[in-house]
Amino acid sequence: MASNTLAAPRPLIAGNWKMNGTLQAGLAELGLMSDRIKATRGLPEIVVCPPATLLHPVVLGLAAFGIAQAVGVGGQDCHANPKGAHTGDIAAESLRDIGCSHVIVGHSERRADHGETDEAVRAKAVAGHRAGLVAIVCIGETLAERDGGQTLDVVSRQLAGSVPDAATAANTVVAYEPVWAIGTGRTPTAEQVAEVHARLRADLVARFADGASFRLLYGGSVKASNAAELMAVANVDGALVGGASLTAQDFWPIIEAKAAR
Repeated sequence: MASNTLAAPRPLIAGNWKMNGTLQAGLAELGLMSDRIKATRGLPEIVVCPPATLLHPVVLGLAAFGIAQAVGVGGQDCHANPKGAHTGDIAAESLRDIGCSHVIVGHSERRADHGETDEAVRAKAVAGHRAGLVAIVCIGETLAERDGGQTLDVVSRQLAGSVPDAATAANTVVAYEPVWAIGTGRTPTAEQVAEVHARLRADLVARFADGASFRLLYGGSVKASNAAELMAVANVDGALVGGASLTAQDFWPIIEAKAAR
């Protein structure tokens, strides 16, 4: 069991563009933030996860803006296998080859739209690790599960089933995204978020030697207006941001909310 005296993890703000954005618009918004990123001290780690067609151009764009060391790029999904006859899928090794540093696995939209199970998510996280990527493993309850008082049991079960046994704080991030809050404008209270993140932290500490250092992100209708409150919650080490990550105007205040003061 890990000691709670381990150093606090560096915050992480990840932007999931989902199936949105064009190359021109995406690079324009990143360009708007580039000067502020260079000039601001104590920033959290920043990652953007554009659609697959934009991954390599965004990698090149960040280098051209001179902020490639400050902003990483992540895929929104990967296949469990390194290669093969899997039309339309992307191997984690391919993501790494074009300059990605992270990959999201198990997002609720993948679980719901593509029937991904905890076992499948775990296999994808293993694939990300195999390729040298940081896996952002998503978990979260539905509205029915929340209303049924099952939230803590659900997130504990998903955490146990989705995070590989060989995971470490260096190669794995856990993102709590209540399904009922994603894209709905509804957000759990700070107390509800704190309760879930405390359970996740306890589960990680019980299972992993460095469990106290795993980064726990909150996701689900995170926006400029609620970022400061959510990022101040205990055991919230950053955010996985959806729609608000598409523009500099919306994304930058969330990044700033987790900057060191």
